[in-house]
Amino acid sequence: MAMAKLVVTAVLVEGRSKSEVARDYGVSRRWVITMVQRFLAEGEAGLRPRSRRPRSNSRRTAAAVEDEIVELRKRLTEQGLDAGAATIGWHLGQRHGQAPATATIWRVLTRRGFVVPQPHKRPRSSYLRFVAEQPNERWQADITHWALADGTDAEILNIVDDHSRLLVGSVARSTFRAADVVACFHQAAARHGFPAGLLTDNGAVFTGSYRGGGWVALERELVGLGIRLTHSRPYHPQTCGKVERFHQTLKKRLARQPRAATLDELQTQLDTFRAHYNTARPHRALGRRTPQQAFDTRPKAAPTAAPVTVPAHYRVRRDRLDTTGCVTLRHNSRLHHIGLGRRHAGTRVLVLVHDLHIRVLSEDGELLRELTLNPTRDYQPQPKP
Repeated sequence: MAMAKLVVTAVLVEGRSKSEVARDYGVSRRWVITMVQRFLAEGEAGLRPRSRRPRSNSRRTAAAVEDEIVELRKRLTEQGLDAGAATIGWHLGQRHGQAPATATIWRVLTRRGFVVPQPHKRPRSSYLRFVAEQPNERWQADITHWALADGTDAEILNIVDDHSRLLVGSVARSTFRAADVVACFHQAAARHGFPAGLLTDNGAVFTGSYRGGGWVALERELVGLGIRLTHSRPYHPQTCGKVERFHQTLKKRLARQPRAATLDELQTQLDTFRAHYNTARPHRALGRRTPQQAFDTRPKAAPTAAPVTVPAHYRVRRDRLDTTGCVTLRHNSRLHHIGLGRRHAGTRVLVLVHDLHIRVLSEDGELLRELTLNPTRDYQPQPKP
């Protein structure tokens, strides 16, 4: 404004020509003319700097597209699903075949008040990250809690593939016992194959090293399969950060659903979200691919002891021993009774069947009996001491 006032004063007060003033002050004659005209029309207010922003922009995002971005943001948030700019762009691409750039969507959301700056957060460059090179190279498992409609606490075991973020298992129980963890692990392996390693925290169902040094059922099972079992440092959940972060994503979704009244209803919600998370949710850490796409792209790792696959006839069954201490098993359409002793009568057990090889575990993970089934006999007696 100071320069504008000088040239206007030189022209209107001193009576100098516009060309002379422009030459002496090193500005264009056109600018001198403009300043004089503005001063005569508006006074000193006309000399203030004005925005150079164009009155129109042919590249500006259309209002209808901005409204659609806002609508998607609201709908995804209400459903408890990821509502980031990249996810919104993915949905727009599915609808129209093309979408604005992620940065454009962020600008729209910021302008509409949906993005609040958080300068207190650590920069991503400060994070120390690790990721498995292959699918099934390492799974991460952890248990979290969720309340049913009547306030009853339920536990949810989530198992995530470290490389692809594929949710290989998400199971609800009132309380997880050692045998439950083994059963869930086998169910996940039946769908996706055995992993080379498993990473967990130091929960009682995952390790016995902090409670006398003995092995729990999961540890014995994984050692027998040649699978490495590692644990995070105590009180350091960041080591299992991928499954810990998934807990947040899952609970955000569950919070937007009608509160489940029973474990079966909760399990249905978990199964529905597992399908969506694996196949319809682009993941930022995967270059906006879905976990299923990332899992299918590369060859799968296997246990280091030997490549192990889950045969079609592998079974995991829960049962209760009868009053004589027996459990009944059908093989090739024939019933067989396996004796474990009257002292175990009424005990709930987990039966693991692989061909003729059978193991019976208690709910606490204790191996009650291991045998090779004799298909010619109906009753499988206990071995003599």
